[in-house]
Amino acid sequence: MLTVDEALARLLENISPVNGTETVSLLQANGRVLAENRYSDVAVPNTDNSAMDGYAFRFSDVTGPETVLLIRQRIPAGHPGGGLGPGEAARIFTGAPLPDGADTVMRQEWCLVEGNRLKFERLPVKGESVRQAGEDVEKGDMVLSAGTRLQAGHIGIAASVGLTHLPVVRKPKVALMSTGDELVLPGESLLPGKIYNSNRYTLRTLLEDFGCEVSDFGIVPDDFQMTCSMLVDAAAGHDLILTSGGVSVGEEDHVRAAIEAEGKVHFWRIAVKPGKPLVYGEIGCPSGIRRNVAIIGLPGNPVSSYVTFLLFVRPCILRMQGVFDVMPKTVRVRAASSHDRADERNEFLRARLNERGEAELFDNQGSGVLSSVVWGDGLIDNPPGRTINVGDWVKFIPFAGFFRS
Repeated sequence: MLTVDEALARLLENISPVNGTETVSLLQANGRVLAENRYSDVAVPNTDNSAMDGYAFRFSDVTGPETVLLIRQRIPAGHPGGGLGPGEAARIFTGAPLPDGADTVMRQEWCLVEGNRLKFERLPVKGESVRQAGEDVEKGDMVLSAGTRLQAGHIGIAASVGLTHLPVVRKPKVALMSTGDELVLPGESLLPGKIYNSNRYTLRTLLEDFGCEVSDFGIVPDDFQMTCSMLVDAAAGHDLILTSGGVSVGEEDHVRAAIEAEGKVHFWRIAVKPGKPLVYGEIGCPSGIRRNVAIIGLPGNPVSSYVTFLLFVRPCILRMQGVFDVMPKTVRVRAASSHDRADERNEFLRARLNERGEAELFDNQGSGVLSSVVWGDGLIDNPPGRTINVGDWVKFIPFAGFFRS
């Protein structure tokens, strides 16, 4: 079996980037991947301005604690004022441009005003409460780099420099299917031996979260020929095929055999828990249509499917869109629970952080217990052969860390 790191390296080495870009408005850019660097044509702020409601003046006019300045103007945000003469001050509001000659702002809480006479409760510091022009972004700065998965902050800074549209990578087209005679959809009768297909909804949501265009091929029965036919159909017009179920060693598990019949298996089984029987390969396309299409077959148990998507499918989808850093964010925390059964595989244990920032393990780590994902804040990455005692340092991957990249 491959280790987790070996399997991920193999996947990323073989995944091909999608071709094509499009231009979208800022309001459509959330979650998309930037195709080209973007630069600013303006400075932000574009002029010195006040960081506080208060009074603007020349620092050099303040000669001591008895200094009195004369208030000659009022400057709201969005309205430039006139120049200041010697010994003059301006009533100014947050965000308003500093008048010519002013270099310091004293916040109103530290000012004493009698009519148009201004005194200070303490001596000012030169330049205080002033936002300098260009302190955030200078004209010509690169504000966003290609390969960035755009989120609120990125879109906000694009707007702050006046951009209205962004070039983004085309959405990967993913064919999604579930396998198993036991599966029915929510809303259908739950006859003996049947279960509701949760993977369809979990995986489709995850694919859409990471910017994919999903074609839902529904449920594929446990039949070898039908599995082969569906995989060939899915290969046409898609960048990736994602399946769940049918990848283990049972007589009714046909996905791996179907991949071998219609393409090639690159690897099968990973030393990971949950999720060992993951398969990765490619399906051949009819001659002249396009290159072969990558396929990842996930285990059918819902936790196995969820965890292996985050560990293996997510990095592939991001890399297909040009994201370079695809590893999730991790933190080291103390364990609040013990785990005394070491496994030969790399375990990913569902856990959540308590009020002390320690990781508590969910009681039942079974691969079918989807409630552990809902309960948890993330995963403890537990190396092979390791037990965990209360107080041990562990590597924790917050679920939010998977979605930040």
